[in-house]
Amino acid sequence: MSTWAVPGYTESLELGAGASGRVVLAVHEGTGVPVAVKYLSASLHTRPGFVHDFRAEARLLGGLDSPYVAGLYEYVESPDGAAIVMELVDGVPLRALLTRQGTLEPEAALTVLKGSLLGLADAHRAGVVHRDYKPENVLVTPDGASKLVDFGIAADAGTRAGVAGTPAYMAPEQWRGEPASPATDVYAATATFFECLTGRKPYPGENVAELALRHVDAPVPDGEVAEALRPLVRRGLAKDPGQRPGDARAFVVELEAVAGAAYGPGWEERGRGRLAALAALLPLLLPSARSEAYSTTDAARTVLRQGPGGGWARAWRPSGPGLLAAAAAVVLAVLLAQAQPSGGDTERRAAEAFATTSARPGVTAGPTAPGATAGPDGPEGPSASATAADASAEPSGTATAGPGGPDPTGTDAAPGTGPDAGTDPGTGPDTDPGTDTGTPGGPATGPGTPSPPPPPPDTAPAAPAVKDITVSGFRQTGATTGTTTVTVVTDGTGPVSVSLSWFTGDVSGRPSAQDGATQVIRRSGATRYTVTAEHSFATLGCYWTVRAATSPASADGGASQQLLTRRCDLR
Repeated sequence: MSTWAVPGYTESLELGAGASGRVVLAVHEGTGVPVAVKYLSASLHTRPGFVHDFRAEARLLGGLDSPYVAGLYEYVESPDGAAIVMELVDGVPLRALLTRQGTLEPEAALTVLKGSLLGLADAHRAGVVHRDYKPENVLVTPDGASKLVDFGIAADAGTRAGVAGTPAYMAPEQWRGEPASPATDVYAATATFFECLTGRKPYPGENVAELALRHVDAPVPDGEVAEALRPLVRRGLAKDPGQRPGDARAFVVELEAVAGAAYGPGWEERGRGRLAALAALLPLLLPSARSEAYSTTDAARTVLRQGPGGGWARAWRPSGPGLLAAAAAVVLAVLLAQAQPSGGDTERRAAEAFATTSARPGVTAGPTAPGATAGPDGPEGPSASATAADASAEPSGTATAGPGGPDPTGTDAAPGTGPDAGTDPGTGPDTDPGTDTGTPGGPATGPGTPSPPPPPPDTAPAAPAVKDITVSGFRQTGATTGTTTVTVVTDGTGPVSVSLSWFTGDVSGRPSAQDGATQVIRRSGATRYTVTAEHSFATLGCYWTVRAATSPASADGGASQQLLTRRCDLR
């Protein structure tokens, strides 16, 4: 297990763990906001492919803005580890409810399905397929609402992402390795709905091969559910994705029509009430119940001999004994402070957290607010209450679903997919990895004690010449977000700054006004740097442009790249 921790957060307990990492409950030190921190396993952090997938998961979450999906606060990466900081969902996994209850009443099953489908609908609207919808990844909050978590193996719609998922809920096209589509998520959601109603998965199987055959060829077992709900099950579990609802939003429309006809206009309110009652039976699974107590110390102040014009602002005038006590306290504090170890290693580790980004710059409800600086000591900025978490490992009874999705062997061990973390304007640290920020410490010196020798002269390497800068991989990751990769080659290891500017426009090759502030990323210690950054666009032109420049300036003056956004179809 990795011992690296995200700077600026105090961890209290582990919410879950899996082969790809672990999720812990933490508190942002600057604001007191509780969060869930998802760490990539230390064994996988040394493997570039898994790190790339973990970054992709963070990028994907940053592009989603949905009340039905656990949100992203920031992504942090250092030489010692990588972590995704998310909202904390104070909820119980649907799996825990099914384990205790066996089945859900139809109204409750319809309600939990609808809530999580709305989360899928927002993902589908952004061009994302979850690919691992299952009871472990649906959380039920104390008020009966439901929320979708764990986008660890999510993929862009239409891409061939290989065979991945949880076998009991995988659609036929997933088994065949066909491109991911929203209809794939509809199938998994219906399989979960079937389990809520019957207490068992749609297709049994003693091994993965048998399970695959049943999902691909066996008839839909709709006869095991109430007659009124059979049309939903038949449609959602259709073998041909073209015969299912096209996406989660279309499925919600069908669900509401069926539920209203079968159970009347108050079905959803009754369903939420039932879910809330069931969640109340499992209070110890809520993160809020499992966390350690956090409190502040109330300081009592006694004002003696308060006269006219006094009050809290009146200066304190100690007596003779008070002066002696105060002087002794000051001397003791100085001696203790100088006797402390320097803490240089700790500060060095903090300074090495070099890739940190607030993935949703428009969000002010998390630890990192727009314009706040996320430095080595963690993000600072205004915050509101957090409401969601992406946690793992059902065996420990956690209230969240695990880091990373499962592989087709039936285990939930596949790592999350996620982005090359960039540094959003005003949110990324300007520290160079490996810079030692510790301050030398030592015993106090008094009369007759030789002065310590002067520090050695500064031997920092001189600024290098930039030989080449290129911009590549510029693509749209969400309705308002894009990401790009910048490569810089220098002739020395001295410090270099990369400046990224973002533009929008409606004419190809001619960007208009700059969108947001210029983003500056500093690096040193190597001769080649690859930086991936993400930007959230405030103005939505048909074309997005990114320009990169360096300081010292490169010989060619910089590089740029433009893309046509998905919102425009120019013919």
